[in-house]
Amino acid sequence: MTTNLASNDLLNTVPKHDYLHLFDGNTPRNVVEFLELDRYEVAKATGLKDKTQVRLDEQIRKDLKNRLEEIAIICELMAGYFNGDVAKTALWFRVKNPALGGVSPRDMIRYGRYKKLELFIRNALAGIHP
Repeated sequence: MTTNLASNDLLNTVPKHDYLHLFDGNTPRNVVEFLELDRYEVAKATGLKDKTQVRLDEQIRKDLKNRLEEIAIICELMAGYFNGDVAKTALWFRVKNPALGGVSPRDMIRYGRYKKLELFIRNALAGIHP
């Protein structure tokens, strides 16, 4: 039983679909555009000291690229929940959520709490409720 659980966790680390097309081309830029984040918000969300460190071109910092790819996975997990409905997924990220203490998922990302959001989403999708 432990082996099945471990293999299911292993296979669920990456979304099965790319409904939002965040992984087409420049993933970091696609994530920033989907969540409508500015450079200051990206810097704060990813722990950079200031917005001048935010580059979304081929010279992007590796740590920034990794964080934005993790956020892309979070977005795609929710898109999967909404069966690929981009509008519903975008709305879910913008609306304040009582289960998140009245904070919108987008704001959790903006405040650098994307790991907590990811855990909440993965638990919810697995049927584990707080």
